[in-house]
Amino acid sequence: MTLKEAQEKVDHWIQTVGIRYFNELTNTAILTEEVGEVARLMARIYGEQSFKDKKKEQSAKEDLAGEMGDVLFVLLCLANQTGVDLGEALQKGMIKRSIRDQDRHANNPKLHK
Repeated sequence: MTLKEAQEKVDHWIQTVGIRYFNELTNTAILTEEVGEVARLMARIYGEQSFKDKKKEQSAKEDLAGEMGDVLFVLLCLANQTGVDLGEALQKGMIKRSIRDQDRHANNPKLHK
């Protein structure tokens, strides 16, 4: 699925099932909450924090995928609401990074350890 198709699919779902978009500020707060849930799982799966419950540890990677999907869903909502074409935005971001960081990472001794 392309980003454009994803934006269209989310918009269709919002219009038919979700009734309407939450306002932009509410969706920004929801996005922040969802990113926090990804961060919590990352800290436990890949970082130094431990799970309180062994059962949670067993399903953590599936949970992580779901939380990342939630982040993407809300980001797609915000893009739709604000008229941002995420495919175009990503393309421009890649061009910007390619120019700005052309030698930056290759010349960073911290990355060659």
